Amino acid sequence: MAIIAVAGWAGNTGRAIVEAIAEKGQHTVLVLAREAKDVQGAQVIAVDYTDIDMLTATLENNCIDTVVSTINALDDISTELNLIKAAEKSVSTKRFIPSIWGVKYTEDMVPYFPIAQSKLNLIAALEAASSLEYTAVYNGYFADYWVLPKVESYQNPVVLVVDIANNFAAIPGSGNELVTFTHTFDVAAFVAALVGASKWDKESYIIGDKVSWNQFVQYAEEAKGVKFTVKHDSIENLKAGKITGLPSHPHMYPFFPKSMLQGFFAAFGRMFVEGAFDLKPERTLNEQFPEVKARKIKDLLLEAWGQ
Repeated sequence: MAIIAVAGWAGNTGRAIVEAIAEKGQHTVLVLAREAKDVQGAQVIAVDYTDIDMLTATLENNCIDTVVSTINALDDISTELNLIKAAEKSVSTKRFIPSIWGVKYTEDMVPYFPIAQSKLNLIAALEAASSLEYTAVYNGYFADYWVLPKVESYQNPVVLVVDIANNFAAIPGSGNELVTFTHTFDVAAFVAALVGASKWDKESYIIGDKVSWNQFVQYAEEAKGVKFTVKHDSIENLKAGKITGLPSHPHMYPFFPKSMLQGFFAAFGRMFVEGAFDLKPERTLNEQFPEVKARKIKDLLLEAWGQ
């Protein structure tokens, strides 16, 4: 039985992982947080992410074997880099899962999606940490956003491409490119199995489902029994940081200004069109842990929107 520490519990994905590990019951799970709060199924340890020595002592004093990071810092990864340094110094800590939870980022993405550089820097730091075994988990896009609130999730409702509530879609490119989707609870179930594996690959892939955006819209239409208004955004517009706004977007503008939101989602649109989300791994956690079943997009949409 290993002792697993999940960092970034408040970031929603972390909560799902904590609960999945606790429910599996094969390992002890602790939560690293900036302040101690009660969490069902796990002890919470307050830490100062700016103090590497204190972080190291915390890992050692609690005999933490594995750190799973779900820290959502976007472009500022100093917190997670400090955690990696502490894990490398800790005599008890042998394994680390960085906060990637998406796709494999490349240098080509950096000019239009600077967050990619942050993720690449995390991998570089782990490569340099010779005492740590690590694996980056690639699961495509979280399916949760399109099935809230009917299908349980801890994610916040932020929708792109398909606005199911308003029967509207703004599809990047042709919409024929395949996209990998996985629900966070399914990701968490695979992670709960992964932490017990005797050996890790440096890349761990989870394929919840792979569908094109055109198929996605068709499934949503079938679930609701209505036809959607469908627009397409050209790759030229996406490269210019422009998308067709969805009816649900204006309510986010006070917190996420329109120009920033459009640029952010246009970057994802470009990645969809260029195939970044069409994961094609040699091995998957689905194959390694066949007892864990990931839900399909069609079934999730039917559960959330079926009449």
